[in-house]
Parts: sequence; C-alpha cells; structure tokens
Amino acid sequence: MTTVAAYAAPAAKAPLERTTIERRPVGEHDVLIEIKFAGICHSDIHQAREGWGEAIFPMVPGHEIAGIVTEVGAGVTKFAVGDRVGVGCMVDSCRECENCEAGLEQYCTRGNVGTYNAIGKDGEPTYGGYSTHIVVDEAFTVRIPEGLALDEAAPLLCAGITTYSPLKHWNAGPGKKVAVVGMGGLGHMGVKIAHALGAEVTVLSQSLRKKDDGLKLGADHYYATSDPKTFKELRGSFDLILSTVSAPLDLDTFLSLLKTDGAFVNVGAPEEPVSLNLFSVIGGRKTLAGSGIGGIQETQEMLDFCAEHGFGAEIELISAGEINEAYERVLNSDVRYRFVIDVATI
Repeated sequence: MTTVAAYAAPAAKAPLERTTIERRPVGEHDVLIEIKFAGICHSDIHQAREGWGEAIFPMVPGHEIAGIVTEVGAGVTKFAVGDRVGVGCMVDSCRECENCEAGLEQYCTRGNVGTYNAIGKDGEPTYGGYSTHIVVDEAFTVRIPEGLALDEAAPLLCAGITTYSPLKHWNAGPGKKVAVVGMGGLGHMGVKIAHALGAEVTVLSQSLRKKDDGLKLGADHYYATSDPKTFKELRGSFDLILSTVSAPLDLDTFLSLLKTDGAFVNVGAPEEPVSLNLFSVIGGRKTLAGSGIGGIQETQEMLDFCAEHGFGAEIELISAGEINEAYERVLNSDVRYRFVIDVATI
C-alpha cells in the first residue's frame, strides 16, 4: 500500500479537507497514475452532500482525472511509463455480462465500480481524483492524445463523454437540429461536440447572459427559457434535445419543442422526481430518455474526436484550497465552464 495526499469530505455536507489515503499496490494489470489535474463535476457535490442517497465517507471525489503513468504492472500492454492518460467515472465492471461484452461497461448489469463512493472488487472503498496518485486497471484507463492539454482534457472524462455518447447514439450530425438545455460544465461540451458533429445547434438557457460564449463555442442560436415566447417560437423544431441541467424541468413544455419522432435525453440528474403528462410523448411519437457516460472504447473515441477537432473543455484552474469555494460557485452557476484542480497544490 502507498500513502498519498488527498482532499476528502469526512462526512455528508462537511467541507472537504486535506488528508491522506492508502492506494493499493500496483497489480499485474494495473497502472499507477500521477494525477496532474482533476475536474470538479456537479455529481461530486451531489454525492459529497448525499443528494443522491446514502454515501461512503470519508469520500475523495473526482472522476475527471488526467495524469501521467509512473509505474505499470508486469502484464500491462496498453500503456508505458510516461504515457498521458485519463480515468473517468468508473474503474471496473463485471466484464462478463452482455453489456460489458458489447463495450457498454457503463451499463454493466451487475453494476460498474465507480471511481469513488463505491466498493471495489477487493471490498475496499474507491477514492477518486482529488488526490496525488491513483492505481487503476489498464482496461479502465484511456490515452489522452498529444493534441489535448491535460488540464483541458480532464473534464472530457465525464462532461465530454456524457454529452458525446447520446449525441452519437441519437445521430446528431448534418441535417439534424439539436438543442442543448443549460450552458454549464456539460452543456458547453454538448455545444462544442454537437457543432463538431455537424448539427445545427441551439442553446436553451435560463437567460441570455452566456449568449456570446455559446455562439463562440459553436451554437447557431441561443434562447432564454425564461421568455415564454421561446416555447411558442420553437414549438416542433428539434430532432434531439439534450438536457444537461440538474434542476427539475417542466418536461411537458420542453417536449413540445420536439419534432415528430424527436427525442428528449436527460444527462443531468435532478435530486427530486419529475412528472409529465404522457400525452406529451404520445402526440408525435416522441421519446423521453436518459443517458449515462460512455464505455471505455467510446471514451477513447471521444478523446480522439476532440483532439482531431482541436478542443478541450473551457476551464478555470484552481488550487486544492479553493475546492469548497468552487462547490458553492458551481451551485450558483458561477463557473465558465469547469473548475479543474491543479493537483500539485494538494
């Protein structure tokens, strides 16, 4: 075991504080990663504050991890010391079920092992990226292409893949009209990726205060959802709506914006249940769906896609001492567009 420095929430809703944790020895198929940067995802806050249910403490959040391989196990074939790598929201799965066999480890029927707030196959809690080092099986590690800066690549391991996967699955591309609800950490990546895929992109945000940013990142149109005229004007407009917000929405109103056979896909996960009138989907054969992250192969595909198109996330680099303040700012939508921790400051 190796002792490493980390930032952890000692209990639900408690401020995060500097501590140390134990990392397992490097096994035959493991890589030891010196973490350089870790993104702060809204789901870190949900889990550290038990918004999604009972959690495991102390908790070291962080599932947007970018770093350098410093040691490899004897059986490792994918990576070598010095490689630039990333780790996302999961570090293992059963690897045997139908979904795992199909490269959909994120939907492992026995449940994948989360990068933090989970129990690994060794029976020990998993600890995430707000730490100096992590040991991960090479099968759940991805390569970060040379064209991507590590700090801008870190958020791609969640925000990037969480938007790329549904955009690809629902065939966003030339001739398709795609709306992205919310212009935050996930939303800004949804805009960039949908634009790069060739779709006509509209942002639906509460206000117009980020309009200039949205247009600069690739949106063709930008509307305020606080303006009732928006829903009249855009009725029946979209093939695909990607909702990235964690607040409960009036689903019936948003579903009215879809064309026949359109899909409304949720990647933001509100803590409260939402309701809808089923006539909102019956009329127009519409789909109300959800999507998680992507599998490992698709995550690699997404990183390569972003590198090929020359973009990472829009980030604000912070020191570890600013994590608690950053959490409050995320809750106040005061970030453009992803906080990334400089792990050298832990």
